[in-house]
Amino acid sequence: MDILPAIDLKDGKAVRLSKGLMESAKIYSDEPWEVAKKFEELGSRWVHLVDLNGAFKGEPANLEQIKKIRNNCNLSIEVGGGIRDEDTIKMYMDLGVDRVILGSVALRDPDFVKEMAKKYRVVVGIDAKDGYVAVEGWAEVSSVKATKLAKEFGNVGVEAIICTDISKDGMLSGINIAFTEDIAKVSGVDTIASGGLKGIEDIVKCKDSGLIRGVIVGKAFYEGKIDLEKAFKVI
Repeated sequence: MDILPAIDLKDGKAVRLSKGLMESAKIYSDEPWEVAKKFEELGSRWVHLVDLNGAFKGEPANLEQIKKIRNNCNLSIEVGGGIRDEDTIKMYMDLGVDRVILGSVALRDPDFVKEMAKKYRVVVGIDAKDGYVAVEGWAEVSSVKATKLAKEFGNVGVEAIICTDISKDGMLSGINIAFTEDIAKVSGVDTIASGGLKGIEDIVKCKDSGLIRGVIVGKAFYEGKIDLEKAFKVI
């Protein structure tokens, strides 16, 4: 199982939101690359980047910071937020990003995602509120069940599915283990839990599940609720 520490980028800064609301943004660093470097020093292999402005605009909006992160650390990088076409995927690959996260477009155009998964390292991001898929920076909730969408991406070449329970995101209330396991079961794809991690006990629960292949750590790190160095030893 992997632990993927997260950096959410808004206006060039590292922030965290509560329940995906942009107005709830709390700034944790003016230099996100320094945060990524810290993750590397603590023992991480990955950094999970979300371009929040990009998610709302539908196009990359924090490229300078992503370039700085790539140039200043040796972590594997995955990026999501506003990636809607192949040109953007190519651009990120040329920057040295290891894999891209396709979220809103996975609901709007699943065939595009399947096509891209044949050419690039693609992760599908499924964000859900009350079990239904939310898109466009979580501003819209669809009528499609998250499990139904996940099933669509079984055996098509995507590297992983990241599933986020929006109601828990940034709330430090605990990972929705059952939801994550349901996504893993219906898709058969490596599934990464996201949203609500509150401490090392959640890491242990995900590891013990046997179905969960990764977990994203965000606010718990920034608020000092988890010792990441210790967490890496747990896995």
